[in-house]
Amino acid sequence: MEAQLIDHPLILHKLTLMRKKDTPPALFRGLLKEISVLMGYEVTRDLELKNIDIETPVSKTTGSKLSGRKMCIFSILRAGEGLAQGLLDLIPTAKVGHVGLYRDPNDLHAVEYYFKAPPHLNERFNLVVDPMLATANSAITALDRIKRAGAKNITFLCLLAAPEGIKALNDAHPDVKIYTAAIDEKLNEKSYIVPGLGDAGDRIFGTI
Repeated sequence: MEAQLIDHPLILHKLTLMRKKDTPPALFRGLLKEISVLMGYEVTRDLELKNIDIETPVSKTTGSKLSGRKMCIFSILRAGEGLAQGLLDLIPTAKVGHVGLYRDPNDLHAVEYYFKAPPHLNERFNLVVDPMLATANSAITALDRIKRAGAKNITFLCLLAAPEGIKALNDAHPDVKIYTAAIDEKLNEKSYIVPGLGDAGDRIFGTI
C-alpha cells in the first residue's frame, strides 16, 4: 500500500472541521479550497525549473522559472472541482481538464459522460484531483481515459483515502503517485470511507 501523506498540522486541523457533520456547505467549500492550496505546495515540489537572467531594481541576477509546458489540473467531476479551484489560485497559469463520471448504482462502476483536455498532455505534469479515494473505480477509469489521451507524467491528489482504494489504484496504475491528507480505516458496506466525511460532492454543493 503506497500513498504519500501530507499531514501538515494546518491541513489536519481543517480536515477535522470538514469531517464534522454539522459543518455547512459554504464553510466546507472554503476549508477544502484552503487545504488544496496547502497540499498543492507539496505535490508540486518536484516541478522542473530552468534558470533565466533577470534584472532587479538593484542589479542583474539569475532566477528560476518553471520549465516546459504549463501543467494540467484534471478535475474528476463533480467533487474534484472543490480541489481544483484552490489549486488554480496557487497556479493560475495551469491548464484545466475535466473527466465527467457517475457511479452506476447497481455495480458501482464508473461511467464516463464527459471528457475535455488541453493538447500536448504527454509534455505536461498532469495532476488529477478528487477529494475521495474509496473503491478507486472513478480514479482508475479517469486515469485510463487520461492516459489514452496521451498523458504520461501523472499524479493523483485526494483529501481522504481508504486502504482498499489505495491498493486498487496502485495495482491498476503503479506509475501514478498518490498524495492524500489522511488514510482512513476502511470502506463500509455501501463503499463509503469510514470514518470519512460523507459524500464530498453533496457536502460541497449542498445537495444532501
